[in-house]
Amino acid sequence: MAKFDYDLFVIGGGSGGVRASRMAAMTGAKVALAEEYRMGGTCVIRGCIPKKLLVYASQFRENVLDSAGYGWSFGDCKFDWPTFIANKDREIARLEAIYTKNVKAAGVEIIADRAVFEDEHTLRLLNSNRTVTADKILIATGNTPTREMGTSRPIPGGELCITSNEAFHLDRLPPRILIAGGGYIALEFAHIFHGLGSHVSLVYRGEKPLKGFDDDLRDALLASMQQRGLEVLLGCEFTSVEKRGSGLHAETNKGGQIDCDEIMLAIGRQPNTLALHVEKAGVELGKKGEVKVDDYSRTTAPHIYAVGDVTDRLQLTPVAIHEAMCFIETAFRDNPTKPDHHNVASAVFTTPEVATVGLSEQKALLMGHSVDIYKSTFRPLLHTLGGREVRTLMKMVVDAKTGKVLGVHIFGDHAAEIIQIAAVAVKMGATKKDFDSTVALHPTAAEELVTMRTKSYSKTPGTPG
Repeated sequence: MAKFDYDLFVIGGGSGGVRASRMAAMTGAKVALAEEYRMGGTCVIRGCIPKKLLVYASQFRENVLDSAGYGWSFGDCKFDWPTFIANKDREIARLEAIYTKNVKAAGVEIIADRAVFEDEHTLRLLNSNRTVTADKILIATGNTPTREMGTSRPIPGGELCITSNEAFHLDRLPPRILIAGGGYIALEFAHIFHGLGSHVSLVYRGEKPLKGFDDDLRDALLASMQQRGLEVLLGCEFTSVEKRGSGLHAETNKGGQIDCDEIMLAIGRQPNTLALHVEKAGVELGKKGEVKVDDYSRTTAPHIYAVGDVTDRLQLTPVAIHEAMCFIETAFRDNPTKPDHHNVASAVFTTPEVATVGLSEQKALLMGHSVDIYKSTFRPLLHTLGGREVRTLMKMVVDAKTGKVLGVHIFGDHAAEIIQIAAVAVKMGATKKDFDSTVALHPTAAEELVTMRTKSYSKTPGTPG
C-alpha cells in the first residue's frame, strides 16, 4: 500500500500550479491540484488577460482620433460597457475551460476545494471536510490585492472601495473614478478608465509613479498622463471615504476633497497565506506573509515547495511558470535547478506602454557600474498625421568599461513587443557595438535601438543627480 495518497499535491490553480501539476503528472507521478475558485488563477481570471482586453478596449477611441489625419471618418465614437464585459467573460470562460482540459488530460486530479495544512504531509479539504496526504506539496496560492493603507489605523469608509478584482465586474463604467496607488496596476487602470471615457483622478503618496523603474521612464509617463488630462495628485493620500448620494466623497491629507462614483485601491498585493496554516507543516513566512524559500523554491520544510507570487520574489506570470519548471527539474527529474530572476523583461500596459529589461541607470550606479547613457526622444511616424502630441522615449544603459548593455528602457507604442526581443540580446550579454552593428529595420520605432550612436552623457557611481 502506498504511503501517501499522492506523490504531489498542488495548492492553487494559477499559472505556476497548473504548469507544475501537468509537468509532474507527465513524469508518471500521481498528482492532485486543489483550486477553490476558478482554474487559471489571477492571470487568466482577474489579472493579465482580462486587463489586456480592457487595455485594447480603451485604445480604440485614440485610434479613431488618429485616423482623421489619414482621411478616415467614422462618425460618433461610442462605447458600451455591458457588451464588452459580456464578451470578456465569455473569453475568460473559454480560457478557463482550456486550462482545466489540459490539466486533466495530463492525468492530474482537480479538486474544487480549499486546502489547508494539517501537518507536514497532510492537507484538509475544507468544503468536503476530508484529509489527503502527499509525499511532496507545492504552495502556489498567488497573492491578492491589499486594503492596507500604510497607516496605523483603518481609513474610515475603506470598505466602500473596490480593488482590481472588482474592477473587472462593475455593473457600469464609472463616470468618475479615483484610483489610489502608483504601481503598475494603478497606472494601467488609470489609463484604461481614461481611455474608455471616465474622469480619472490618481492619488499617490510618492513623488512620482512607478517606483523602482528608471527615472527617465517615470518622468516620461508622468508628463504623458498630465498632457492627456488625467488628474495626478502626488505626495497625497486620502484620509476618509464616505457615501454621498449615489456617489463617494474622499478627503485627502492635503485638505483636498474628491467626489467620484468609484474608488479603487491599487496600493499593493499580499501573499495568499492567510489561514493556510503553514505553521503546522513547519513552513516559515516572511514579514509580508510570503512563503520563505531557498534558491530552489524549497521552503523550510524539505518536501514542501512554493512558486509564484506567494513567495514575493518577482510577481510576474512567466516567472511563476519558470519557477514551476525549475521545481519539476529539482523535485522530479533529479536535476536541481535554480530559477533565474536576472534580466527578466517587464511591461506596464499604460497608453503608451512602459517596458524595461535589465538595470535602470540608478540601479546600475548603485551596483558600482560607471555608465554611458544613450537616449532618444521622438514623435512616432503614426502621430505625425494623427495630430496628437505623443512622444516615445528609448534609453540604453551601457557599462562604460566593457560596453555591455546593462538595461534597455522604452516608453512608447508597442514597447512591450519591442522589449521582448531586446531582452534576448541583454540576456546573451550583448554589447553596444553588437546593437550598432545590427542593420536597422526602417521605418520603425524599434530601429532607434540600433541607431542611437551619440552618447547622451556618462556617469560614475556617486555622481550627483
